[in-house]
Formats: sequence, structure tokens, C-alpha cells
Amino acid sequence: MTTDKRLQRSNDDRWIGGVCGGVADYTGVDANLIRLLVVVGTVLGFGSLIVAYVVAWIIMPKADPTPYGTTPPAPAPPSE
Repeated sequence: MTTDKRLQRSNDDRWIGGVCGGVADYTGVDANLIRLLVVVGTVLGFGSLIVAYVVAWIIMPKADPTPYGTTPPAPAPPSE
């Protein structure tokens, strides 16, 4: 059994760019804990994580709106 786990920005769990939500989905850790670690790391690192966040925002692809292996439902036929 293979799982297609990819690091992507989250569509559902996002505050700014979805980077922390995507990292949380990838690692299985709560997104609020990731956000807290980023804020604390930014304060203690004098803002260096802000640069890392922006780089990750640019590099990480946005997650597909549909889960892996599924197709969106077909549109309903027009009503008369």
C-alpha cells in the first residue's frame, strides 16, 4: 500500500497562505501547534522564519481542491 503524501499548501486550513496548514497535513501535527512554533521561532530568530515562510509560500504548490484519486461530481443537467 502506497500513500501519495505530498507537501502542499492547504486550501481548507489556512490563515495567510496555507503553508502551516499544509505542513500540518503532511506531518500529522495540529496546525495551531505549527503556527505557534512559527511565531515563537520568528520572535526568537529575529524574523528569519518570515523569510522562510514566504519562500515556502512561493515554492509549495497549492493543494488540489479534490482529494487524491477522486474526481469532482459532474454538473447537473440544465433544468427547463
